[in-house]
Amino acid sequence: MLVGSIEAGGTKFVCAVGDEDYRIKDSVHFPTTTPEETLRKTIDYFKQFDIEALGIASFGPIEQRKNSPKYGYITSTPKPGWSNTDFVGALKKELDVPMFWTTDVNGSAYGEYVMSTLSNEKINSLVYYTIGTGVGAGAIADGKFIGNIGHPEMGHTFLKRHPDDLDFKGICPFHGDCLEGLVAGPTFDARLGKPGKDVPLTDHVWDIMAYYVAQAAIQVTLILRPDKIVFGGGVVSETFLDKVRVQFKELLNDYVDVPELDKYITMPVVKNNGSATLGDFALAIRELNAFQD
Repeated sequence: MLVGSIEAGGTKFVCAVGDEDYRIKDSVHFPTTTPEETLRKTIDYFKQFDIEALGIASFGPIEQRKNSPKYGYITSTPKPGWSNTDFVGALKKELDVPMFWTTDVNGSAYGEYVMSTLSNEKINSLVYYTIGTGVGAGAIADGKFIGNIGHPEMGHTFLKRHPDDLDFKGICPFHGDCLEGLVAGPTFDARLGKPGKDVPLTDHVWDIMAYYVAQAAIQVTLILRPDKIVFGGGVVSETFLDKVRVQFKELLNDYVDVPELDKYITMPVVKNNGSATLGDFALAIRELNAFQD
């Protein structure tokens, strides 16, 4: 059996074909340009293979309510040219297979959940954050995504400002200094005039960002009480997460019990940013099974 995965990012699309054991058989990536050009490349790629189902994890916001006339659309995205794009509808016209439609971070969260289960890690719930060009998160409890009338937007929660960062207004076009506006990759340029890869981890800005990310971890700890919080994306490294764990412990102040922090606040189990692809394969198989039932 072959199934497909689309990891639809604002910068690039990663399309892959895999089997029922989540092994990648073929993959391709290309820049995210216009909807017409990008979706055409996507359709042409999958027409080369006899896939039985497709998992799609897309940047957003998206409409995921199946009873909505806009189901399958990318809605009010800041990505130029992509607002109000009928993503699933365009694929359905030429690829007659069951499709699971969700957010990019939900796809990654599901990949981490499945991999944790396969490795016999006793995980019933987790939250997955990506911190890169933007910030988003997906949450899973007992194998189900959290969010009914819409998907979570945990990248846009509000935070207590660090005393050494009060002059920075944030970069979110909607909220200014929400989580995304304070820790996304472009904040390095906004604060320091250079990209994050050129900022040594000894720079105090990393401590400031760890303070904000630790607050995000505390929010989901107290609201959702997950078994694990996973952080991925280009901004995240193990050294940075060490800083987050220190801030988390100090801010939480032992208010509730959590697992050992190096097992609770972690990097992705799936290597090379492959969480979404693995998750898409699993969601495609799940959708196929539901369709056949």
